[in-house]
Amino acid sequence: MRSYVYRALLEPGERRGNVVVTFPDVPEAITQGRGEADTRAMAEEALGLALLTYAALGKLLPKPRAKSRNLVDIAVAPDVAAKLAVLESFATAGISKSELARRIGKDEKEVRRILDPKHTTKLPALAAALRALGKRLVVGVMEADAA
Repeated sequence: MRSYVYRALLEPGERRGNVVVTFPDVPEAITQGRGEADTRAMAEEALGLALLTYAALGKLLPKPRAKSRNLVDIAVAPDVAAKLAVLESFATAGISKSELARRIGKDEKEVRRILDPKHTTKLPALAAALRALGKRLVVGVMEADAA
């Protein structure tokens, strides 16, 4: 099962109360927040944007490798994870956009939007695309401290 969770380093920022977030495996994802909730939300967003940029540029997503104990897990938002899963699955499927459109019963124009990393796509459309690509979208819930 593929998850889009990367380890992040949280360090005090220059201003009191600010926390700077960097990702050793995704150096393009840098952000900061104020307080724990804001910092985690900003980290999730920065990570998602960086990974979608990889996809937009046709680059492979980096493998999560960082293991240090002073790092925390940050997961991308569920809709971003589903979009990334579709993009990765389509890239390895070896089929055309027309074929994917046929498999999900949609117009090719809609499939182009589904495969556009910059276009927001609703979860049911992403789940349908994954099914057509031989994958299944699984949603999980875990304790917030563990994420």
